[in-house]
Amino acid sequence: MSTETTPAQADGAGPRARGTTPLAEPAEWTLDELLALFDVPDADGDTIVAPTGRAGEDERQVVEGTQVLAQAIVAVAKRFGDKSIRAAHAVFSRAVMVGAPVELHLDVFHEGRSMATAVVTASQNGKRAITVTVLADVPSADVIRHQQAKPDVAGPDGANVCTMPMVGRQVRLVDVIDVNSPDEVGPPELYAWLHYEPVPQREDLAKALIAYFTGHLGISTTMRAHEGIGTAQAHYTVSTAPMTINITFHEPFGWDGWLLYTHESTQVGAGMSYIRGTVHTEAGDLIASFSQDAMIRPLRTTDTSIKAESRL
Repeated sequence: MSTETTPAQADGAGPRARGTTPLAEPAEWTLDELLALFDVPDADGDTIVAPTGRAGEDERQVVEGTQVLAQAIVAVAKRFGDKSIRAAHAVFSRAVMVGAPVELHLDVFHEGRSMATAVVTASQNGKRAITVTVLADVPSADVIRHQQAKPDVAGPDGANVCTMPMVGRQVRLVDVIDVNSPDEVGPPELYAWLHYEPVPQREDLAKALIAYFTGHLGISTTMRAHEGIGTAQAHYTVSTAPMTINITFHEPFGWDGWLLYTHESTQVGAGMSYIRGTVHTEAGDLIASFSQDAMIRPLRTTDTSIKAESRL
């Protein structure tokens, strides 16, 4: 099961070792390090062993589900080397923890001249956790073409800096100061500008990077419309997690400069929320669309026996 990253969770602050001597502050994550995690090795048969990242350095010990989604996109892109990844659908059924590697089992469902489909099952310690169905194809000439326009919102220079430290990444939010605050209320929509340096030149890594951020702000978008609840309370008084993510990549794909992630929560109730979104370049090209089903539920009394950094 995936967990939505909040700025407080992404600040690199980690747990201290037992005893009286505090550990040195861990080094800040870098974009190069993240891309190296995505760049899984070629399959040994049908199985790829993928790393989960640093162990014991992040306050949240649950791996982001979109990290595994990104790894699955790269794995399938390498398997279908003559095709372009067009869509991926992920279901996050069980938490993946930092530490032990993840095994990605790649099942080729169909492989034709123009279309191909693979199902990636991610397991850890022998337990299946995440499934990702990936569609690849060979892009063709247009029959017709249109796209949704980029929202008319403030640009990155007029947006507020969001504290999600990562060397090589900047995040800025439009008309939002503290995305986690239960007191900052507005419509259930959120606009986030992102800037990466460098932009991956390999298309599979670039698409993996776009997919990675689709799970970060969806639950915050939903909670924004409700006073008194915010992602600052996640894993303490409420249980939250993205449960599914769908992403579609639009051709031609590519960007330089800033990206605008648009999030809109269209419904929440009965413990689940639905968020849809788009990714535009600063120039206005629509390069991806995505959606998310997310869990927002009361924290069960039995959950309080689990350390907050390990809760879903």
